[in-house]
Amino acid sequence: MSTDTLPSSAETVIVGAGAVGCSVAYHLTELGAEDVVVLDKGPLPVTGGSSTHAPGIMFQTSPSKLQTKTAHYTTRLLKEAGVYNETGGIELARSEERMDFLRRRVEWARSYGLPEPELLELEAVTERLPLVDEEEILGGYYSPTDGQVAGTDALQWYLETTPAAFFGHTEVTDLEVESGEIRAVETDRGRIECDRCVLATNNWAYQTGQLAGVDLPIAPVEHQYVVTEPLEELRGNERAEDAVTGLEIPGDREITESMAQPPDRPVGRDQDNSLYFRTHGEGYGLGSYNHEPLVVDPDEMGSNSEESQASVHSFTEKHWTRATHPDREKSPKQAFDELLPATADKGFDATENGIFVYTPDGMPVLGETAQVDGLWTGLAIWWTHSGGYGKILAEWMETGVPRLPSGPVGTSAIHVNRFEPHAGNKDYFMDRGGMRYQQVYSIVEPRWQPADRRGLRTSPFYHRQQELDAEFYQSGGWETPQWYESNADLVSTYEDRIPEQDGWQGINRSPIEGAEHLHTREKVSMFDMTTFSSIVVEGSDADEFLQRVCSNDMDLSIGQVRYTTMLNEGGTVLADLTVVRLDEEEFVVTTGGGNSPGIHGAWLESHAPETVSVTVEESARSTIGLWGPNARLLLQRTTDADLSNDDFSYFSGKRIYVGDVPVIALRLSYVGELGWELWTPTEYGGKLWDTLWEAGQDLGVRPMGAGAVESMRLEKGFRLWGTDVDTDVNPYEAGLPFAVDLDTDFVGKEALLEAKESGIDNRVACLTLDDSSDVMLGGRPVSTDGETLGYVQAGDYGYSVGESIAYTYLPDEYADAGTSVRIDCEGRSYDATVRDEPLFDPGRDKIIR
Repeated sequence: MSTDTLPSSAETVIVGAGAVGCSVAYHLTELGAEDVVVLDKGPLPVTGGSSTHAPGIMFQTSPSKLQTKTAHYTTRLLKEAGVYNETGGIELARSEERMDFLRRRVEWARSYGLPEPELLELEAVTERLPLVDEEEILGGYYSPTDGQVAGTDALQWYLETTPAAFFGHTEVTDLEVESGEIRAVETDRGRIECDRCVLATNNWAYQTGQLAGVDLPIAPVEHQYVVTEPLEELRGNERAEDAVTGLEIPGDREITESMAQPPDRPVGRDQDNSLYFRTHGEGYGLGSYNHEPLVVDPDEMGSNSEESQASVHSFTEKHWTRATHPDREKSPKQAFDELLPATADKGFDATENGIFVYTPDGMPVLGETAQVDGLWTGLAIWWTHSGGYGKILAEWMETGVPRLPSGPVGTSAIHVNRFEPHAGNKDYFMDRGGMRYQQVYSIVEPRWQPADRRGLRTSPFYHRQQELDAEFYQSGGWETPQWYESNADLVSTYEDRIPEQDGWQGINRSPIEGAEHLHTREKVSMFDMTTFSSIVVEGSDADEFLQRVCSNDMDLSIGQVRYTTMLNEGGTVLADLTVVRLDEEEFVVTTGGGNSPGIHGAWLESHAPETVSVTVEESARSTIGLWGPNARLLLQRTTDADLSNDDFSYFSGKRIYVGDVPVIALRLSYVGELGWELWTPTEYGGKLWDTLWEAGQDLGVRPMGAGAVESMRLEKGFRLWGTDVDTDVNPYEAGLPFAVDLDTDFVGKEALLEAKESGIDNRVACLTLDDSSDVMLGGRPVSTDGETLGYVQAGDYGYSVGESIAYTYLPDEYADAGTSVRIDCEGRSYDATVRDEPLFDPGRDKIIR
């Protein structure tokens, strides 16, 4: 609904009336939200953002479950609205490596529920795409529900069907923030008081975030697209007449008019050359990522003018005719001339360097910001996923549970608060955004690591680790050892227990990871846990607050440690935490590293009453995990504290000294061995490492990397938030009933009780391969009798148990031990069996001794 009179107040103001802003407004009002206002500085519906200059191609399949599901929801929504052309989509292979990749696409599509994915032989491709030169391709991947959205029509549909108030030609000039809360949106037409504000400004996200003092790491990048003059081979194709007649269109009308022309056959991709294509009536539209990244300074995005739309830059011919992409040998023109000979040397009816955005990790940005209560984001989202993410964000805002019609969704990969502190630096995120653009059609290897902008965050142990030839992987900006080359000598000791991993599964792995795993089981190892987070919760009501936000019983005695989950209003898992009570009014909450400080710390801070202080100690402490049969003997050499099991039992904590170093010692183990987590202020970290290292030389102490920890924790069935557990499952589904005490009151209890009473339909399952030691990769389908039941959440080889392990979620009737299933991975099918967990040391004898 469009109107002229700007209100002075509204419950919700959405800034940006493109695909995302309109979707959020539609879904909010569908859920019953009233008093929703949508603003845009451009005309409606052609605002000058990317929604109407985009060609609208929608390929749904992704390695990400969430990206795939949001894309599929979007296609269903827009098809029902009558603004989606379901032509199907074909991704071509011009190399054997790409054919292998397309097999992965089929596996992902099956895992995440896309209908009828199919690997095509060459002849089947050219039957559907007759202008493709069959000499240039080997085959393709076909998804029948892929297609193209008519962008202008879709925006008009939103405007006509959504009972929100839409205002074009209204520029937001400021966001009024008071006491950490959004109060009002200032525009060039007046001020609107509001309870909450949604930024759906994509190309202008950085600028609008700055109005509220929030650094949003979202980089605008130019992207080339052309529409050829009519081709003889396409004469007579359908043309949308008067598709944009009567609409106010900033800049060149030809671009918007061209994008309104529908395709008449499957949309296509040539990812080997970073290209895609679709018909536009009688012309062909050719899109190219095959050029050097053209990153735009977000402060210079500008506004519409009579000559151009704000997010459309002039076409740069050199990027079309020359090979400027760092990883591609052919220019876009050469590659297209070879693939689609009918387009060779044809003129162009429309050209553009259109702008859209990338984040440092290539994923969207959703949720309420930690810095400003009531300020929500729906950013870095394309047409392909816009309907789904609009639904997720609306549900999140209205019900507290991000979800699609299929159920709750995981948010760890998309949360606005996931970014590390340095990510807001403009130079950093522009560089990272350019890298993601460069990679968008590349085949990215498992465990791939960037080569530049490294060494940003290092623990106090970093120089010791360098001396030990650590292989560093980057995680949340931290340099984290994956394994240590200094442990290469251990490989010969355990070589008969470390199977070789070939092909895709073996990339960026080392047998040293297995050797470190086995050594830790037999001797003792030191693991750098500095990336993990500690959150101090203090105050007279700290115990009541923690009881309210934690699902387990938080009535702890001093020195007691408890594992718990933290749930949202829908009873699904916001976080898994370990809580220790150090004093009457002092607790320390520990959680994983990566994005945990920003997401979980911010959630605790925003929900704490005035009588409770929450301090997120990111980087304030450094931590060593000391684990293995010799851990007690080693640690006892460095401290006067009593470390006996009677005095320092499993799941307890103490303040002790290790040498001269003050430490909070927690009797915990993430690898299933005797041991401690040793937390100390960062400035003491180097000394803590040296003290333990020197005391343990004759006990066989070694460093261990994250690779060994991953395989060890899977043997023990320990969960990893963001991988095995996320906001898409509840504790019962995740196999964590011991983390719930229904005799207490906590956020999400009512929903959790309802779920328990109605029955748990899906639950976690531990699988082992029947006759193979190959490592299973995430996202690969788990099935029986041809029916896909789930997909691999996490997999690795269990060096202690001598079996390949995969974790999944299965329907309840298939999740019992002994059930036979199959896993498809890298074009092979593996027999697997559901097992009781944990596989290793089920009686916990090694931990509690």
